[in-house]
Amino acid sequence: MARIAVIGAGMGAMATAARLAVAGHHVTVYERGATYGGALGRYEREGFAFDTGPGLLHLPAVYRDLFVKTGKRSLEDCVDLVQVDPAVRHVLPHHGVDVTLPGASRGGVAAALDAAFGPGSGERWNAVLGRARDAWDATRRPLLEEPLRAGEARRVLGADPYPALRKSGLLRRRTPTLAEIAGRELGGGGLGELLTGLVRSYGIDPATAPGSAAVLPYMEQTFGSWYVRGGMRALATAVYERCLERKVAFVFGAEVREVMAPAGRASGLLLADGTEVEADSVVCGIDPRRLPARSLPWPPESLPARGEGVPSRVTLLLALRGARPADAVHRTLVHAGGAGVTVMRPDDPATRPDADHEAVTVSAVCGAEAPGAGELLELAGKAVPGLRERLLWHEVRTPADVEAATGAVGGAVPPPALAGTGGRLLYPANATAVPGLYLAGGWAHPGGGLPHAGMTGALVAGLIVEGAEFRGSQ
Repeated sequence: MARIAVIGAGMGAMATAARLAVAGHHVTVYERGATYGGALGRYEREGFAFDTGPGLLHLPAVYRDLFVKTGKRSLEDCVDLVQVDPAVRHVLPHHGVDVTLPGASRGGVAAALDAAFGPGSGERWNAVLGRARDAWDATRRPLLEEPLRAGEARRVLGADPYPALRKSGLLRRRTPTLAEIAGRELGGGGLGELLTGLVRSYGIDPATAPGSAAVLPYMEQTFGSWYVRGGMRALATAVYERCLERKVAFVFGAEVREVMAPAGRASGLLLADGTEVEADSVVCGIDPRRLPARSLPWPPESLPARGEGVPSRVTLLLALRGARPADAVHRTLVHAGGAGVTVMRPDDPATRPDADHEAVTVSAVCGAEAPGAGELLELAGKAVPGLRERLLWHEVRTPADVEAATGAVGGAVPPPALAGTGGRLLYPANATAVPGLYLAGGWAHPGGGLPHAGMTGALVAGLIVEGAEFRGSQ
């Protein structure tokens, strides 16, 4: 069987490694850092513990499939996966609205929205998500489950699949943005901010995003939001241990300087210490901009179109005195105009020293200039009463910390790929123009986020095992 060298030990890279190993290949992962998991990090201090990356898992079927296909023990046998209910609380200070939505319940969501925004609000919300379901059905396979192919991708995924209502000349002349859809189909009074705020939390600007971005709230409401007891880092540990069970080798502290392709085909790696590693195929599971241009001899247009300007995250880790209230909601979005924060309050004893303390994580999407701790605390206080009085200490995780953990240039956090805008929100195909060189992880098709990055494992493994005829996961 073939020798496979994988660059990086992020979630997409490890998902690829496990699937290739189960197919009989000899797989070695080279990670420049001291541990695995990429963005799924963990910070511990004085009995408090915090996730420093994604705090929830959406579309858990991706990882259920990974564990089914790579071993006898299921995902639920390896981690304590629980559905979060209520799913999310929305706080809109400017509108005086505080509404909590149940998980995976169209009727429950509609009733809560009617109570918060007035009769008919829930019907309008579910109508928008119904149209988002049409977009999901139209693009699910080509966007998530099939390899991306040049030309075909632009034809199939270039047009916005969201069937927006078209009631004005403006919308007939061009495809509306998600923000325009929210305004027209959900109206004022803050209801539209629930849609745009959810999408913005993925690092996507609703003012420029196509209507297809509505599939992200649709996924959450339909498939639920899930948490791993002990912290989301436990999911990374479970995937790492599955790799070890499948005899995947890991080399930590091994920074890759170059992908060797002397005859136009990837043949191995050159490490920073001068070591040359021979391989029959190479899987790049990191931000490809980290590698020198000579390692990426495919056409420039196949590089991540969204690489420049992709936002990062700033995160505040809060150690609080006082017990977590029984009615606290796991996730709260505090909306503040064109910004906002996500507040995570897991009901998990593993995150705190005892029942008389609470660990809270506050995060915000940011560009080149990250908001300060004071601004984040002020917004988080809208979700956590008495926050400043309860605060024992806090730690700030900046885009520089994200860059150190993941290797992404500038600490960029890639969002999921989206259909529409002529294909400009897609990522490079998993098979590159260089034979034997493949892309996995959040910087490859179908983009960032735990489920999307996890899907790259199935796509890359399929392309290596079955070849160019591979048409997608089943």
